[in-house]
Amino acid sequence: MQLGLIGLGRMGANIARRLMRDKHEVVVYNRSLEKVKALQDEGATGVDSVEKLVAALAKPRAIWVMLPAGSVTEHMIDTLAGLLEPGDIIIDGGNTMYKDDMRRAKALQAKQLEYVDVGTSGGIWGLERGYCMMIGGEDKVVRHLDPLFACLAPGLGDIERTPGRDGHDDRPERGYIHAGPAGAGHFVKMVHNGIEYGLMQAYAEGFDILKTKNSDQLPEDQRLDINVADVAEVWRRGSVVSSWLLDLTAIALAKDGKLAGFSGDVADSGEGRWTVDAAVEQAVPAPVLATSLFARFRSRQDATFGDKILSAMRFGFGGHVEEKK
Repeated sequence: MQLGLIGLGRMGANIARRLMRDKHEVVVYNRSLEKVKALQDEGATGVDSVEKLVAALAKPRAIWVMLPAGSVTEHMIDTLAGLLEPGDIIIDGGNTMYKDDMRRAKALQAKQLEYVDVGTSGGIWGLERGYCMMIGGEDKVVRHLDPLFACLAPGLGDIERTPGRDGHDDRPERGYIHAGPAGAGHFVKMVHNGIEYGLMQAYAEGFDILKTKNSDQLPEDQRLDINVADVAEVWRRGSVVSSWLLDLTAIALAKDGKLAGFSGDVADSGEGRWTVDAAVEQAVPAPVLATSLFARFRSRQDATFGDKILSAMRFGFGGHVEEKK
C-alpha cells in the first residue's frame, strides 16, 4: 500500500522504515531535507515539498502527519486540505488533543476529505517492537488503511492470549484498535499517557524510599544501604510489579546507580494535563493521575532521586532529553 508521510522525527522515520520492511511504498517529506535523503537512501521516495508529496501519491491518497501537536500540525493539515481531493485521507499520528480531532473531522468532511486520528505508542523502540495504536475515524476508512496498521502493530507475538476473546475482533490482540469516530483514538491515547504518568510516579516514589533508607536523618541502627539497581533487576523477574517501564529503569540504574546524568527536572508533554481536565469534566475522581502530574511540576523546583528515575524512564522509552536551564 502507498502512504505519504510528513515528519521524520524519532517516530516518523521508524514508521517509514517499518512500512518499507513490509514492502509498502512510502513517500516522505520533512522540513529538514537531510532526513528525507536518509530515508531515500533506504528505499523511500523523497520529496522536497508538500505539493510534490501530494502529486506523487495515487488516488485516493493517504497522508500520515507525524508532527508535534499544536500549531505545527494544525498548519500542516490546513495546507493539505487545500491540496487534496475528495476521498483523500489525512491521518494525524501525533499526540493531538482529541477535541481538535473532532473539530478537524467536521471541517474536512465539508470538503469531502477523510480524517483519521491515531494515538501511537511505542516511542523510539517501535521499529523493532511495533507500535500500539488507538485509532479514531469512519469504519470504512479505517478498514481501508488496515494493511498499514497491521504492519505497524506488534502482532500477536508470544503473549498468552486472553481467555474469553474467541470470536471478538482480533485487532486489539494484534496491537491496534478502532476506538470509535474521529477523536476516539487520541482520547484513548491521552488516558493511556495519563496512566503512564501514574505508573512512572509510583516507581519513582518507591525507588526514592529505597534510595534514602541510608539517610542520616534516620537512627543509625535503622539505616540500610539498598542496591537499587539490583532491586530493579530482581523485580523484573517474576514480580507482580514487572513491566517495560521497570525494564527501562533497570537498564538506567545498571549504567549508573546514582543517575548522575539526570537532573530530575521532569517535563510533561500535555496529555497528563488533558487527562486530568477530562476527569474534572466527567466528574471522575483521579487522585493518582492528578498527583503524578503535580509531582512533575514540583520536580522543576526541587528534584529528588525519584525524579531522576522519571527522567531516566522518559529517556528510555522516548528519547526525551531534560530541558536545559
